[in-house]
Amino acid sequence: MLWNIDLTLVDVTIVTRDAYADAFKQVTGRPLVKLAPAMGRPDSEIIFETLAINGIVTGDEHLPRFIDALAHAFAARRRSLVKDGRVMPGAKDALKAVARLGGVVQSVLTGTIKSNAALKLNAFGLDKYVDFEVGGYGEEVYPKASLLQVSQGRVKQMYGFRCDGSNTVLIGDSARDVQTARIAGASMIAVASGRSTPTELHEAGADIVLPDLTNASEVVSAVAKLTTPMDRKAG
Repeated sequence: MLWNIDLTLVDVTIVTRDAYADAFKQVTGRPLVKLAPAMGRPDSEIIFETLAINGIVTGDEHLPRFIDALAHAFAARRRSLVKDGRVMPGAKDALKAVARLGGVVQSVLTGTIKSNAALKLNAFGLDKYVDFEVGGYGEEVYPKASLLQVSQGRVKQMYGFRCDGSNTVLIGDSARDVQTARIAGASMIAVASGRSTPTELHEAGADIVLPDLTNASEVVSAVAKLTTPMDRKAG
């Protein structure tokens, strides 16, 4: 079970923008004028585009330097996460409810770099429901669908699960998340809590579209519908 983070589980947009501005100045020595839109993309893509649209000629050294600066800038703002951010409605109860299903491993498939993903969930007490070691993150320069398959491999290695498209479910809020699941052959539960409308999520090919995560039993039912009891017990 893989969860997208931003606008699915939490909304920390203000803190993220401030951290990007700080990291950009650290790396380039210039103030950030324009931040590339996220649109469900990994931090690695956002960083490259942000540098480009601000007139920075990129080299091989820019990505690791920016990722390191972004991690430090975000960590420096950890106290602002709760003040300026929010947990999405129903997210905690949904995570708890899915965790009660036998044989389920919960992790994240996110565009956020790993250290910042952990900080985002920790700020709202959501980190205890996921195994960060088997997730997929924004510093890994893979297409997101490939990253989903990397995560499946990590689950198999660490848990011995048979982990493939038949027993992998992604929950996210964007049409791009849906496309990721479709390409990787995973099932998709889309929640209309982000910038994609229910119609857009249906048209992108989501198996199930929920308005949000406020009905935990509805989330569990959706997971059960897309997997089988054998999958959940034995992987």
